[in-house]
Amino acid sequence: MSVLFSRQCELALQAVLYLAVQPEGTRVSIRDLSRRLRLPYHFLAKILQQLAHTGLLRSLKGPTGGFSLAIPAEKITLLQIVEAVDGPGLFEECVLGLPECGGKHPCPVHDRWGEMREEIRTMLVRKNVAALAREGKRPEHRMKFLD
Repeated sequence: MSVLFSRQCELALQAVLYLAVQPEGTRVSIRDLSRRLRLPYHFLAKILQQLAHTGLLRSLKGPTGGFSLAIPAEKITLLQIVEAVDGPGLFEECVLGLPECGGKHPCPVHDRWGEMREEIRTMLVRKNVAALAREGKRPEHRMKFLD
């Protein structure tokens, strides 16, 4: 589990990356996606529905149904996925969870976390799903589920 993102968010990122490498127009069933990514079916179904609700994925029911990207992978940033699943809290709340933390009453790590948070936000905005999928196929990276 990552330090920054929920397990749901991690799975959402993996699922969207997998969908991004499929031929255009291809729909992938939850069952196939669950099997391919080795993710729990019902947990994955909930995440995919959430992403469809936010407009990042398209869902089609029926025997030939499944999920696909609703918009081109080049236009989906990692930040969009993170905020769709985990919400904007990562970039708005105190890292220690202190409700009174802010510019006038900072916690001990407020300033440093603010700098790091902006670096993370910038990276998530600049990196789109298509670019990450391309990079993930390189032999030096460990994203075998994209093969």
